[in-house]
Amino acid sequence: MSTSAQIGVTGLAVMGRNLARNFARNGYTVALHNRTVSRTHDLVKEFGHEGDFVPTETAEDFVAALERPRRLIIMVKAGAPTDAVIQEFAPLLEPGDMIIDGGNAHFADTRRREKDLREQGIHFVGTGISGGEEGALHGPSIMPGGSKESYASLGPMLEKISAKAKDGAPCVTHVGPDGAGHFVKMVHNGIEYADMQLIGEAYQLLRDVAGYSPAQIAEIFRTWNTGRLDSYLIEITAEVLSHVDAATGKPFVDVVLDQAEQKGTGRWTVQIALDLGVPVSGIAEAVFARSLSGHTALRDASRGLAGPKAEPLGEDEAAAFADRVEQALYASKIVSYTQGFHEIAAGSEEYDWNIDLGKVASIWRGGCIIRAAFLDRIRAAYDARADLPSLLSDETFAQEIAAAQDDWREVLVAATRQGVPAPGFSAALAYYDALRADRLPAALTQGQRDFFGAHTYRRTDRAGSFHTLWGGDRSEVEA
Repeated sequence: MSTSAQIGVTGLAVMGRNLARNFARNGYTVALHNRTVSRTHDLVKEFGHEGDFVPTETAEDFVAALERPRRLIIMVKAGAPTDAVIQEFAPLLEPGDMIIDGGNAHFADTRRREKDLREQGIHFVGTGISGGEEGALHGPSIMPGGSKESYASLGPMLEKISAKAKDGAPCVTHVGPDGAGHFVKMVHNGIEYADMQLIGEAYQLLRDVAGYSPAQIAEIFRTWNTGRLDSYLIEITAEVLSHVDAATGKPFVDVVLDQAEQKGTGRWTVQIALDLGVPVSGIAEAVFARSLSGHTALRDASRGLAGPKAEPLGEDEAAAFADRVEQALYASKIVSYTQGFHEIAAGSEEYDWNIDLGKVASIWRGGCIIRAAFLDRIRAAYDARADLPSLLSDETFAQEIAAAQDDWREVLVAATRQGVPAPGFSAALAYYDALRADRLPAALTQGQRDFFGAHTYRRTDRAGSFHTLWGGDRSEVEA
C-alpha cells in the first residue's frame, strides 16, 4: 500500500461520504475506510470519477495509505462508537499524526480524548462541522479545536473545502485548544434551536392572530429574507410553507405531525450554560418547546382547558401586525445570539481557550445552518471591541432593539390575548428587560434565602456579607 493519500476518512455514512468527496473534488487524494467494506467500494464505484480515492478494507491498510503526518478523520456516531474507533486506530499511529473527530461529540469527551492522545504524541482535533450533508459536500462551516501544530498542517486543507463567505473568506478558523471546537459547535446548535423556535412562533402568530394561510406566510418570509432577516433558515422556511402535499392537496405543514425531535446538542447547550452560570433562557425555551411538543399524552389531556375567544385580525390590521412580528423576530434573534456568544465567552474563560468571538461570527457567515447576513455585523462588533460584554452593548444593536421594542411588546400582548404560545419571544423580551432593569427581585430572593437557611446577603451601602437574626431580635450581624 503506497502512502499517497493526504487525508483519510473512516465512517462513510452520508456525512463522511460527502466530506470525502469534497476533499477529492478539491484535489486531495483521499483514503477511505468503513467497517462495512461494501460501503467503501460503493463510494468509489459511484463517485470515483470525482477525484483520487484510495479504498482500503482494514485499519492497517487505511493507516498505511496515509502520508506523514497522517490525517485521519472519524465520521461515526458520538460516544462509545467514537471511542471504539480511536482505540482501533491509535495503536497504529505515530507521534505527530492526527485524529480528527468530525462528529457532534460532547466537548468534555473531546477534552478527555485530546489529553489521552496527547500523552501518546498524537494530535486529537475535535472539529465541529455544520451544514448537513449538502454542506459536507459543497462547503461547510468548520470549527476545529486542538493544537496549533495540528492546525498548521490540517488548516489549509480545511480552508480549501470549507464554505466561503460573500467576501471570499473561508468559513473555518482554529477555534482554540482541546474541546473548544466542539464547544462552539454545540452553542451553534443551541442558537439554531432558538432561531427555529422563534421562526415557528412568528409563523403561528401570523397564522392564528393575523389569519394568513401558509402560502401567504411563505411570501411574507420571502420578503423578510430580502432585508435584515436574510438567512438560510428564513429562506427554507418560505420553501417549506409554500410546499403542497401531493397526496392530500393540503399545505405540507398541515400534514406533518407537530412533534419536533432533537439529537441532544441544544440540550447540552442549556446544561453547560447552567454549569457555567450563564443565562440562555431563549435557547432553553426552544429546547423545552421541542420537549413539550413530544409529550402527546400531556397535550391530549390538556386540550379541554379554557382559553380566550378571539377572531383573527382584519386585512389592514393583519398587514400592520406582520410588520410588528418582523420586529419581534429580529429583536428576539439578537437576544438569542447574545446569549450564545455569552456562553462561548464564559466557556473560553473557564477552560482558558482564548476564543476570538469575531472569528466565530465570521466562520458562521457561510455553510452553516444559522448563516445569516447580520453575522457580518456581529463580527464587526467584536472586531471593534474584543471585550464587548454583550451584543446589546453594541451601539447599533442597542439602537435596533430599542426601535423594535414597542412592536415586540405589542406582539406579545396579542399573543397573550389570543392564547398563542410564544415562549421564545417572551423569554427574549424578559432577558432584555432584566438586563436593563435598575433593580431585580433577586434582593427579595436573597432575603428569603437568609431567612430560611442563613445563606447571608450583601448590602448596597457597605462591603461584606451579613445575616439577620430572623428567629431572634432581627438584628443584623456580620457573617
